Amino acid sequence: MRHIISILMENESGALSRVAGLFSARGYNIESLTVAPTDDPTLSRLTLVTSGSDQVVEQITKQLNKLIDVVKLLDLTEYRHIEREIMMLKVQVPSGEQRADVMRLVDIFRGKIIDVSGDVYVVEMTGDSPKLDAFVDTMSGYEVVEVVRSGVMGIARGDVALKL
Repeated sequence: MRHIISILMENESGALSRVAGLFSARGYNIESLTVAPTDDPTLSRLTLVTSGSDQVVEQITKQLNKLIDVVKLLDLTEYRHIEREIMMLKVQVPSGEQRADVMRLVDIFRGKIIDVSGDVYVVEMTGDSPKLDAFVDTMSGYEVVEVVRSGVMGIARGDVALKL
């Protein structure tokens, strides 16, 4: 099962490396990882996506909690939550008909064309991972030049919060 784990951790060098090292040493895979400072400059929020049984994820969270850099963590999958990811996709669109088709698809998926250079469009799209996957699949009929994705960010709904 897929789990989204949010971690408040010390904003210092080596902290991210220790989290990644924990996963590597135990043979766990990180599917997605995002990290940035919070409103408190001494803390960063790391959001990672991993897969495994409930037992495996429980083991992961216990090991993460033992790391000195980890202040607090929350498995968002246990709560109602919102997740988003941003993607930029570069697509070759040489003809007028293809351009109109791509523009329609971008509108349907509520994305934006953020750059037009010659025969190439750069599309920006935000949403959950299945939405972005669906857009990439839809674009398979065109020459997709490049895809860049940010990784998942998540936040619990309601009064559940990852804070001190």
